[in-house]
Amino acid sequence: MATNFALASTPLVALPRQSLATLRSALIRDLGGNFATYLQEAGFAGGDAVFAAFKEWLAARGGSAEGVGFAEFQRLSAEFFRDTGWGSLEVGTLNDVVITLDSTDWAEADPALNIGFPACYYSMGLLADFFGRLADAPLACYEVECRSNGAPRCRFLLGSAEVIGQIYQRMSEGVGYEAAVGELA
Repeated sequence: MATNFALASTPLVALPRQSLATLRSALIRDLGGNFATYLQEAGFAGGDAVFAAFKEWLAARGGSAEGVGFAEFQRLSAEFFRDTGWGSLEVGTLNDVVITLDSTDWAEADPALNIGFPACYYSMGLLADFFGRLADAPLACYEVECRSNGAPRCRFLLGSAEVIGQIYQRMSEGVGYEAAVGELA
């Protein structure tokens, strides 16, 4: 069902993709490796407003965020993020350990950046808070593939802080994320 999303009736504002890319570049230039924390914190702070807009978006379609099954959740969240300009989103799982969020056109990614590491830090904070509210539990988000460093897609992993922390630790030791997740299965 195609409907228009009335941005003015939500707690959201439109922001050009180029502005987000320029903000990231300025933070990298001025803060070096510390830039990521600022973007994640800002993204996390926006999760509540994005979740409120999601509930309004669902209500406009006669739905609710309460009691949504995983398959319906996958479809609805993908439609919402596409409709709000973030890009396509495929929701899945990896070894029943983490939720995966994949996108070949995620708005924060900049394939021309070729930064050498995943760089959608704003999105990591935003997605952690948004999906944590949907799950009614705190979640952590970690980007393991990114179009900003030459990957064909952005891939975010969602899970508890403990699980994501273990995956991060194993990756910092040189283990690929799929193997790190497999160790937790």
